[in-house]
Amino acid sequence: MKICAAQTRPVRGDIEHNIISHKKLIELAVSNEAELIIFPELSITGYEPSIAKELATTKDAARFDEFQNTSDNQNIIIGIGVPTKHETGICITMVIFQPFKERITYSKKYLHKDEEPFFISGENFPCLKINETNIGLAICYELSVPEHSAIAFNSGADIYFASVAKSASGVDKASESLSGIARKYSSIVLMSNSVGPCDDFESAGTSSIWNSKGELTGQLNDIDEGILIFDTEIEEVIKQTQIKLSV
Repeated sequence: MKICAAQTRPVRGDIEHNIISHKKLIELAVSNEAELIIFPELSITGYEPSIAKELATTKDAARFDEFQNTSDNQNIIIGIGVPTKHETGICITMVIFQPFKERITYSKKYLHKDEEPFFISGENFPCLKINETNIGLAICYELSVPEHSAIAFNSGADIYFASVAKSASGVDKASESLSGIARKYSSIVLMSNSVGPCDDFESAGTSSIWNSKGELTGQLNDIDEGILIFDTEIEEVIKQTQIKLSV
């Protein structure tokens, strides 16, 4: 299976601009035969807690139809980061598009204390099943909660994929944690991070992939957008591309 970690530079609150950027990275992933692409945390709006409520939407929003169409036509599963509306508040969510299936959501359950004024704990599932492969998903802070990865692997996860928005210091800590998860569970682990301004910090990119020994096998830089594609059958990075998108 070919799995893609996408690295984006979201423009604060500019959903249409960010959708166009997503589409360009998806096209690049499709051209390299990726079967799954995951974007960073809140990639469609940028990680901007203070304006998440006004930007929040639903998984079935018409503006996301083009992602579903691409999924159907190109046979690729797409996970985008979106703030979603719920009866009691706003969730940090990954909306997942699968070929010819209803859209599903994975919402962040474990929130950092700084997020609690803006978001509520959401509902998710331990694994995304793709053919015979189980993908354990995580959104940012969740990767630092041992119970989260334990639930995923106890539920049969083969791969762990974290969608994040982290600063340089946050990336250092996350990388240590994710390498440890890879070693502990003898599993491939991936991280998609954004670059550029986010909330009150600068997101530091370096989207990465670790092999089942916890060794770093691929990493993007901390400046540009791009993709990393990992082939699970041969356990190698088969594509590592940095690009400067013009939108």
